[in-house]
Amino acid sequence: MTSRTVTLLDVARAAGVSKSTVSDALQGSGRVAEATRDRVRAVAEELGYRPNSAARRLRRASTGAVGLHLPATATRLDYYMNLAFGAVERAQEDGLDMVLLAPSGAAGGRIASRVDGLLVIDPEPGDSAVPGLLDAGVPVVTGERYLGPATGPSGAVVCDNAASLTALLDHVTERGARRPALLAPSGSSAWATALRATAGSWGRAHGVAVTLRTVPFAATPAEAEAATRALLAADPAVDAVICAPDGSAPGVLRAAAALGRKVGAISAGGTSSAHEASGASDGNGRTGEGGRSEGGGTGRPGGTGAAVGRVGAGLLVASCVDGTAARGAEPPVTAVDLHPAAYGRACAELLCDILADRAAPDTVRRHSWSLETRASTGSPG
Repeated sequence: MTSRTVTLLDVARAAGVSKSTVSDALQGSGRVAEATRDRVRAVAEELGYRPNSAARRLRRASTGAVGLHLPATATRLDYYMNLAFGAVERAQEDGLDMVLLAPSGAAGGRIASRVDGLLVIDPEPGDSAVPGLLDAGVPVVTGERYLGPATGPSGAVVCDNAASLTALLDHVTERGARRPALLAPSGSSAWATALRATAGSWGRAHGVAVTLRTVPFAATPAEAEAATRALLAADPAVDAVICAPDGSAPGVLRAAAALGRKVGAISAGGTSSAHEASGASDGNGRTGEGGRSEGGGTGRPGGTGAAVGRVGAGLLVASCVDGTAARGAEPPVTAVDLHPAAYGRACAELLCDILADRAAPDTVRRHSWSLETRASTGSPG
């Protein structure tokens, strides 16, 4: 039945029940046996039935809109913009408009009167708006789990952030790194918490101390550059830097260039076989000396490791979030693609499913990611 809209009557005929039974089964109302309810829902899904959104709003006195709350820093990050576009697109498929909420939020009661449900992305326990949103009296789906004390959401879509950082650490190790470092995000969101914890657990499991430097959740390239300069000056044996915040990788590359560190695959002798990072000026046209090692570095399989930390020594660079900045850098930066548009769609789809009784409250769905290897770790994409 792809040539026209599937109706309740179509579902009723296919399921062998009355139209009123189909309506009750799909809305979760009436006295319908569980087996019948399951059969009706399965038939409706098979036929591609979509509830009439206008009629549904009249029955439920709903607004026909859902709200989207993003972190305050979202407007300057590609990740959240792509996520928002995906969420808007999916909500429209169910006849719902998407309302972008102000970062400061509003009282829960006022929010509930304007929307049928809410999407709250990367909820931060320190965000004063989040508790009111979670307690607004409408279904709420979070992108990543909420780790604060307020009422839990109706559902969540989560990524395995521990697995994605593990994949990055494994990758740079396979490419020759022996002293990896992480520019970890501050704050207590599920993403930030998982990355910091994983750096420690991975290090313990591999007998390698992952150097940790905390930067703002949405660190700018300039902030990432300053943090990387300080990191490499304090510990010149570091031979891989993984930056967490979206868009911060170019700052790491600038710091590497200023310190004379070559970005790319590390050879057995501890030098780079790939690119020199661009933007090598320290602001006065000079190349910095802060990357020199006083006593050599840690050893590597097949070599003495004497070049570690010296000007010209190799440095691998990777990012926990893929995007325009990582793809367009020179060299292009290895990164975890979190598929933000698809993630936004998945969050909106779960909220739509809960609103339409196609999914139970407290549903948690998983979202996949992929590792994009590029020249910054000696793996041209």
